[in-house]
Amino acid sequence: MSSKVRVRFAPSPTGGLHLGGVRTVLYNYLFAKHHGGDFILRIEDTDQNRFVEGAEDYIMECLKWCGIEPDESPAVGGPHAPYRQSERKESYREYAEKLVADGFAYYAFDTPQELEEMRANYKTAENPSPQYDNRLRTKMRNSLSLDAATVQRLIADGTPYVIRIKMPENETISFTDMIRGEVSFNTGNVDDKVLLKHDGMPTYHLAVVVDDHAMEITHAFRGEEWLPSAPVHLMLWRWLGWQDSMPQWAHLPLILKPDGNGKLSKRDGDRLGFPVFAMNWTDPRTNEFTQGFRERGFLPEAFVNMLAMLGWNDGTEQEIYSMDELISAFSMNRVHKGGAKFDFEKSKWFNHEWIKRSGEERLLPDVKAVLERSGITGADDSYIKKVIGMVKERCTLLGDFAEQGRFFFIAPAVHDIDAIRAKWNGDKENFFAELQGVLGDLEDWSSASIEAAFKELATTLSIKPGELQLPFRIMLVGGKFGPTVFDIAEAIGKEDTLKRIAALPAVV
Repeated sequence: MSSKVRVRFAPSPTGGLHLGGVRTVLYNYLFAKHHGGDFILRIEDTDQNRFVEGAEDYIMECLKWCGIEPDESPAVGGPHAPYRQSERKESYREYAEKLVADGFAYYAFDTPQELEEMRANYKTAENPSPQYDNRLRTKMRNSLSLDAATVQRLIADGTPYVIRIKMPENETISFTDMIRGEVSFNTGNVDDKVLLKHDGMPTYHLAVVVDDHAMEITHAFRGEEWLPSAPVHLMLWRWLGWQDSMPQWAHLPLILKPDGNGKLSKRDGDRLGFPVFAMNWTDPRTNEFTQGFRERGFLPEAFVNMLAMLGWNDGTEQEIYSMDELISAFSMNRVHKGGAKFDFEKSKWFNHEWIKRSGEERLLPDVKAVLERSGITGADDSYIKKVIGMVKERCTLLGDFAEQGRFFFIAPAVHDIDAIRAKWNGDKENFFAELQGVLGDLEDWSSASIEAAFKELATTLSIKPGELQLPFRIMLVGGKFGPTVFDIAEAIGKEDTLKRIAALPAVV
């Protein structure tokens, strides 16, 4: 790169952060860090009607959880502050008025009712959805159809107006997309988008161009749903005189529903039983709750790894990547053009792999929180880490540690008696009665010693050890799961082991 790479993520604080949005953040971040550049967080809060209290803090917490720290943002500041569009309001009007003065935009005084009438009156079979464009603009109430004196009087009287871009009637414009290659548009098919609203706030179209220029953004990555807006932005970069400094663009593929039929939505997650937001979100306006990947039990490393692979690979068979490995391997030319189907089972596979590969120290805070939520408190950290090491290969989500590890802390209240009742007999009951004495006398309380004593007693009583291990497991664990039963006995200690053995025969 000839100049320092500067990329940005510019979300609107309107609600929870969809995993598609997080993937956009991630690709921006990986690209910037791969090239030694800067990642900027900019809040696009110009639509005050959709602004949601707490959404900005939520977005920043999501990024922090994912391990994506902005180099510049509303929270950390930077040389291109402010980083909230609402704090840059006056600069947008200046550029909008300049576009009007140069003949590239115009004032439009149409009321909502007049706009509705336009859509109804000019609807035809050939044009079923009329737009405010080069064909209809002169039929509307704006500074192109009204004389100058009338325009000035309306403005002076405080008549509400917007500023619209005046798209060329029939011009082919192009740009090179980093993913899709050459992309061309005919401007005659694009409507005259609003640039400045009645309240003086810019729309996305004006603000994104002005801000990207002001913040010296070199590369702009966004979802492919923004591709139809590209002609408007291309014209603004040209007409504002900044064409030579326009960022390189890449329009990212959609994340699709599991069946590949359309863009993945929150409703799909609700319907199919999986999260689509990074973290839990409760809409303060409606109290509608949406579960997130974090609270569902995902490690951030796994969530990031999964998202990176939804539409990108490095050309190898590798699937598990740390953030540093992703930064090293990432390139935009390996991002797919087509949409990527979301597979929740594959997402859980990533989480399972990361749980298995993570050290006990790394997992300790998360597992402690899981245990505390299930009523297990006060355990020693070193003991919890030992338990983590014993059960983590059996855990897919962090919540699984409660089920897979609970018996290490609390004796089972319920036992799967049906698993052993059919083959239970007096010989086995006698074995476990004698086992309590044998283990009670055992000085070396290690897994190996416990196993040796267990098998020696079985041999003495002419019972196959294999027929006794399941009842032993049911006594200690309550069910047919968990690590090696002798390792469990070592971990919970002699006293608890003997108590659990003594408790079961009466139940059977």
